[in-house]
Amino acid sequence: GQVDVELNETGRQQAIAVANRLYNEPKISIIYSSDLQRAFETAQIIATKCGGLKVVKDLDLRERHMGNLQGLVYHELAKTNPMGYEALVSNNGDQELPGGGESFVQLFERCKSALLRIGRKHKGERVVVVTHGASIETLYKWAGANGSYAGKIDNASIAIFHLYGEDQWTLKMWGDVSHLNHKGF
Repeated sequence: GQVDVELNETGRQQAIAVANRLYNEPKISIIYSSDLQRAFETAQIIATKCGGLKVVKDLDLRERHMGNLQGLVYHELAKTNPMGYEALVSNNGDQELPGGGESFVQLFERCKSALLRIGRKHKGERVVVVTHGASIETLYKWAGANGSYAGKIDNASIAIFHLYGEDQWTLKMWGDVSHLNHKGF
């Protein structure tokens, strides 16, 4: 039950801004994307701009599965689904969401294994991965990034992970939206 939404006009403009930026940076080998419409559409815009790159759909890059909370409005949850809300705001990383929703630990394991799998397959290459807010947030925490985490992932922001060895990562850059700043988003 993932909610699948197409890019709106702002989203499309943001995706084009990302594509233009990546086009001017070192060569990309391949693009991996969540199969959900918005992410996949963004990946295709980047692929086209960067010379017709291949886009590989990867279900492990999907947004966090929210169980019974899927599609519900966050600020109404405390009233509409108090149990679900408690689970969602819990600091316990193993707390699953009611109705088969993922805990943060499950989300983290899924996203981490996806990134490692992609990284090992493309050693020495530059790969673009298009995914979602909660997935990026959990990877940020995993990378042990210093500094405070503001709690919001901006749409079309860029993070750069550098993989070395079998499973070592450093976070080179985080939440960069400089390509959007002069576009009025």
